[in-house]
Amino acid sequence: MADTEAKREVEIEIKDLGVSFTDNAGNPVQALTGVNLDIYKGEFIALLGPSGCGKTTLLRSVADLQQPTEGKISIEGNTPRQTRLARKFGFVFQQPVLFDWRTVRKNVELPLEVMSESKEERAKRAEEMLEMVGLSNFADSYPKQLSGGMQQRVNIARAFSLKPDILLMDEPFSALDEFTKEKLHMDLLRLWKATNKTILFVTHNIEEAVFLSTRVCVFTPHPGRLANVVDITLPQPRELNMKNTMEFTNLVAQVRGSFEGGSL
Repeated sequence: MADTEAKREVEIEIKDLGVSFTDNAGNPVQALTGVNLDIYKGEFIALLGPSGCGKTTLLRSVADLQQPTEGKISIEGNTPRQTRLARKFGFVFQQPVLFDWRTVRKNVELPLEVMSESKEERAKRAEEMLEMVGLSNFADSYPKQLSGGMQQRVNIARAFSLKPDILLMDEPFSALDEFTKEKLHMDLLRLWKATNKTILFVTHNIEEAVFLSTRVCVFTPHPGRLANVVDITLPQPRELNMKNTMEFTNLVAQVRGSFEGGSL
């Protein structure tokens, strides 16, 4: 394993990271402590743990939306702020943040407008992204005309439209039904393989983490620390029927056993 990892390119280096803040009552809160993690280029990393374990805080720290109080984060030798200003991040949050008065096409084009891309380039990129998420026929629809799953696909298309190096996803499928979630899992894996992006994916669902990722980073309850990193050895490309295999079951059990007390 060491020889293999030595040949891979570390994209995100997290060293001795700690994040603390003061809550609304004025009490100190240690959200994360002593986190060390190397993330390789092109990996799909699941950040897994119960609510309040600091996984979203870690994601926000990588994204330069939260400032660490200890340690540091380096992204290809740059700070999170330098990386954000270079527009190398794409964001997908739990709720699709779409503008009701803009069509699906115009929602996808929005970050490209902010970057002052030409009208022709915006249209071309939006068309490509909507085709990738299977929504070409809904380009002129409005968000309220779409299901929750379709809205999240628009959100993903918009994130990919900037061609980011790193995609940061904070529980993007947690509000969806299981059938829609499975469809979006497969869509996301297809996009990941097609674009070779590095993905950090926050979830509290063990099976989702195992099915999607190349490694699962398990965080303990508050204060959050990295308890274990589990290599996911399922073959690529992933297929839904892999969930019925003994290998999948064993990996789920291994991840579950990484938590203190053996469960969430």
